[in-house]
Amino acid sequence: MALAKLRELPGRISSGGFVLHSGLEKWKAGPEQAAGVYGMATTAYPFLKRVPQEQFVKALAAGEIATGVALLTPFIPAAVGGALLTAFAGSLLGLYVRIPGLRRPGSIWPSQQGLGIAKDVWLAGIGVGLLADGVTRD
Repeated sequence: MALAKLRELPGRISSGGFVLHSGLEKWKAGPEQAAGVYGMATTAYPFLKRVPQEQFVKALAAGEIATGVALLTPFIPAAVGGALLTAFAGSLLGLYVRIPGLRRPGSIWPSQQGLGIAKDVWLAGIGVGLLADGVTRD
């Protein structure tokens, strides 16, 4: 079993630590934080309204924790960690595109309210980079 390449480590550690921390915070989310997370998610992805709020937040937290751990575990292949991170970041960028008020009118650029989510594009970049590194040979 191969270990992560040295060039992968900065992206894996920074994104893995960030996503793991985010998942741990959501796991212990209080009612107000859970309602906010659920509200944003169901605004962007209305089909999620079929999932009870508490169940959704726990599932999201578990997914983030699993993604963070996969990225921080050096023997998990880059393609696996990259695929998980790319999917996670894609869902965050979906929030950015779908929630009104996060972008300037008629633009892809963020409004002040959307800046925090727009910054998640770095997660997508790291995920795609890991995925590409994992499926190509040197």
